[in-house]
Amino acid sequence: MNIKPRPEKTKPFRLVKYFTLISIVVMFTGAIILSVLNTHWARAMQYQKSEDYALLLAENLNHQIFIQFLLPVGIKFGKIELSNKDQFERMDKVVKSTLHSFQVDMVNIYGMKDIIAYSFNKELIGLENAGGSSYKKALSGKFTSKLIQNGNFFEILFGFPKEIRIITFAPLRAEKPLSRISGPVLGVIEIIQDLSADYQSIFKFQVMVVTTITLVMSFLIIVLILVVKRGEGIIQKRALERLRLKEQLSQAKHLSTLGEMVAVVSHEIRNPLGIISSSAELLTKKIKQDPSSNKIAKIIMEESNRLNNIITDFLNYARPQSPTLGNCQIKEIIKKIRLFLAVHLEDEGYRITTFFSDPLPDIMADSNMLYQAFLNIIINAVQAMPGGGEIYISVQSIEDYILIMIEDQGHGITRQVMEKIWDPFFTSKDTGTGLGLVIIKNIIEAHKGIIKIENRLNKGVRVSIKLPISHED
Repeated sequence: MNIKPRPEKTKPFRLVKYFTLISIVVMFTGAIILSVLNTHWARAMQYQKSEDYALLLAENLNHQIFIQFLLPVGIKFGKIELSNKDQFERMDKVVKSTLHSFQVDMVNIYGMKDIIAYSFNKELIGLENAGGSSYKKALSGKFTSKLIQNGNFFEILFGFPKEIRIITFAPLRAEKPLSRISGPVLGVIEIIQDLSADYQSIFKFQVMVVTTITLVMSFLIIVLILVVKRGEGIIQKRALERLRLKEQLSQAKHLSTLGEMVAVVSHEIRNPLGIISSSAELLTKKIKQDPSSNKIAKIIMEESNRLNNIITDFLNYARPQSPTLGNCQIKEIIKKIRLFLAVHLEDEGYRITTFFSDPLPDIMADSNMLYQAFLNIIINAVQAMPGGGEIYISVQSIEDYILIMIEDQGHGITRQVMEKIWDPFFTSKDTGTGLGLVIIKNIIEAHKGIIKIENRLNKGVRVSIKLPISHED
């Protein structure tokens, strides 16, 4: 019987599963956003640090230029002219010695007319109007910085441009001795720092964070999927078991009621049936001289026996027996059945061929019940071959169970009949109660075994039975 769990049984677990998956996705998205924000904060902090660093450099450079260049040169030459080779070399020496070991790529010093008077790059000396708005702000005494990024759209979008620099403009002031108050603006200092390496480090850290988060979340998702699958399997198994127990309980109640009814009806039928049968036997003895009357008495006895067999089938189905377990040899049961049927079948063109693997262990089973089951299967095989044929029986030991296969050479079973073959009271024969296979299945399952019926590839039907060697409750 195929039992499918009801959808509502697993619905709460599915809600938990979906909620957990959504939670992980939300956490993963939040972690990515947080990592991006952290990177943005790190970049902002790096920019602020570089800006403060440039301000300190500008103030230090301002002081050194004023002390070591402007004052001595002004006293010696009377005026400042960087076009003079000696003055330029002195300025270059002061600037480079001041910024030695500091991370500065370029220094430009502007005069009062937005003309570069000094630069690390001599080709820029004399360049006019190169300072722009930042120069004007510095000339008015304000400190300004700006970030320059070079790269394509995606490089700048994801924070890894090919080149990134911070350009700082600071006023170059005269200093008043023994006073914290600066003097008038004498020019503008432009300091350029290359931050590409620092920002690349931040980007690499961001990639490492995102990769770590992705790996951790992927691991959690894999673990969740495994847990969910296992949980679904357990819940489905429990649901199936619960439905199976419910079905068995319902069937047990039904069988209990049916058993009581059958017992009462059988008792009421068997009493007059016994009287009819015994009376028919006496009648047969008394009317031996009249052949026609004797034939009527035989019909009465045959129909009484048939009715008794029907009642027996009903009782066996309604009140299945529990097996009395003991050492049982399947080989001996098959041989016993073959010996019993040999006389009746050989004359009618039937042949039983057997195969037994060696060694064949004993099993814990009820030999009488298995005898009844195997006998009924073989009789069904005989009835499937009205003109005679071969019945092949094989018994072999495989791991911890015994496999019994009974094959016939009949016409097989149609798909419509196969779908209903285990239904009680269903039969494709003209006579019978339709309980034979159900009783056989009950006997096999009472021994913790499995029975399967299928059509063979060429011709006929194969009945496969698996019985455990050791019977465990």
